Amino acid sequence: MASTNDVLAIVLGGGRGTRLYPLTAVRSKPAVPIAGKYRLIDIPISNCINSGIFRIAVLTQFNSVSLHRHITNTYVFDSFHTGWVQIWAAEQTISSAAWYQGTADAVRKQLFEIRSTRAPYVLILAGDHLYTMDFKPMFDFHIQNKADITVAVQPVARSDAGRFGILKRNSDRRLTNFAEKPKDPQVLAEMMSSEDPQKPFLGSMGIYLFNTKTLVEMLESNLGFDDFGGDVIPHAIQNANVFGYDFEGYWEDIGTIRSFYDTNLALTMPDSPFNMYDSTRPIYSHGRYLPGSIVQNSLLENVLLAEGCRINLAEIRHSIIGLRSIIQSGVKITDTVMMGADYYVKKAGSDTISPEPGFIPLGIGKNSQIGGAILDKNVQIGENVIIQPYPRGTELDLPLCVVRDGIVVIAKNTVIPDGTVIGPEGS
Repeated sequence: MASTNDVLAIVLGGGRGTRLYPLTAVRSKPAVPIAGKYRLIDIPISNCINSGIFRIAVLTQFNSVSLHRHITNTYVFDSFHTGWVQIWAAEQTISSAAWYQGTADAVRKQLFEIRSTRAPYVLILAGDHLYTMDFKPMFDFHIQNKADITVAVQPVARSDAGRFGILKRNSDRRLTNFAEKPKDPQVLAEMMSSEDPQKPFLGSMGIYLFNTKTLVEMLESNLGFDDFGGDVIPHAIQNANVFGYDFEGYWEDIGTIRSFYDTNLALTMPDSPFNMYDSTRPIYSHGRYLPGSIVQNSLLENVLLAEGCRINLAEIRHSIIGLRSIIQSGVKITDTVMMGADYYVKKAGSDTISPEPGFIPLGIGKNSQIGGAILDKNVQIGENVIIQPYPRGTELDLPLCVVRDGIVVIAKNTVIPDGTVIGPEGS
């Protein structure tokens, strides 16, 4: 009887992630930190492990060193377990000297490795989505319908249809048509599949379950197909048994600075749509041996606080405070994602203050006010610094930061001098 042990999961982690720049300036998109202590790649891998899928390959290409390091240090199964998490990096071979040209091309270039696993089914996942999903019901649905391909779908509102690949489905859940991010009213009218007037369309989640035989035949006989969403799935709908599997839980594509920012801040709320506290479906990540956070005489409201932080006489609201964050007295933080630091700095017996003139320590200095910002790892923000958001839609490249859709983004390892003012009135 078929089970999830027969499934090979492939996580696509090789894209440039240009829409998440500068968070992707020195790391790949799946390696971007989220929720204070995790990385985006932890989500699909954890979903696989929790679903009983223990053979997982991660396809990588751009800025992949930190992603490789994280996977290598985190996902190590013991010698009595048959599972593994492997990195399949883009490589030049005798048959191909080109890099991955798209999602489908990346999988095509790894067909030798796929065949060597002898897995009869292949699950294709993205490395930049936030969701909790048990893949076993989807697998059972695939088997029961004798499908060649099953696509996970979710109801989509008319206002959001232009952001998704929209699928048309008939009464037996077989997919019959596909439109990539449609905006034409006539095309939208033809693609309605749901009776729900609020969400009349079905959007592809970028989660595909293939029979391995079908996957190999599709990729080898159509060498011009570079992407699953734009090439393989539309072709397969007309030439194979392709079904749509309904997923009704929370799912978010972390593809832009705005979606990354909004999704993170939603995690700080008591009614967060994404549950990180389900003990039956934990999110796995790199184990860190850090002390609990110390908070002295401070006000924290709707704050997601990670380990190893030191906060003194600060006021923090609706924010993420990541690992090893050092926040000094008089600081006010609102609506901000602070990723923390990779290390502590020790100077003259202290990890927060240096006697050297002009030295700016890791973290946020005294009396600074930070709002509407993303602070990447290892930032050094001096004293009396003011950072405020810009109006939505503002796009700027400034000397010390970038502004994306009004959000101020401070890149990794950036030093902000004392007294700097960043915002609509100060820059």
